[in-house]
Amino acid sequence: MSKKPRYARIAITIPEDDLAAADALAHERDRSRSWIIAESVRRYTAQPAPEPAPEPAPRRPGIGALRRAQLTADLRLSPEARVRAAEETARVGLARARPRAQRVIGFDRYEDYLAWKRLEEIDA
Repeated sequence: MSKKPRYARIAITIPEDDLAAADALAHERDRSRSWIIAESVRRYTAQPAPEPAPEPAPRRPGIGALRRAQLTADLRLSPEARVRAAEETARVGLARARPRAQRVIGFDRYEDYLAWKRLEEIDA
């Protein structure tokens, strides 16, 4: 006497594209969506487990080739030019790091708010 397989009801969340593909396959093969998903699980579990990815090579201490080339180019500059370049870098960094001041803005119409919001998104 054979035993009937036991079933369990589950809820899953999958991308809409994957669900549409499963539904199309079910329609094409005249099967249920559940059968397609169960068959997919059976085939996936029948495959041998993938080999683990190799561990990345350990980082070597020191400076990389690109950084070394940048340092060599910087050392070709005069001391005065190096100081000016450093000041410019600091100035640009401070300008970016400056937080925006909080402000309160009022609008008479919702359309005015939307126009302002579009301009803010363009500036960001």
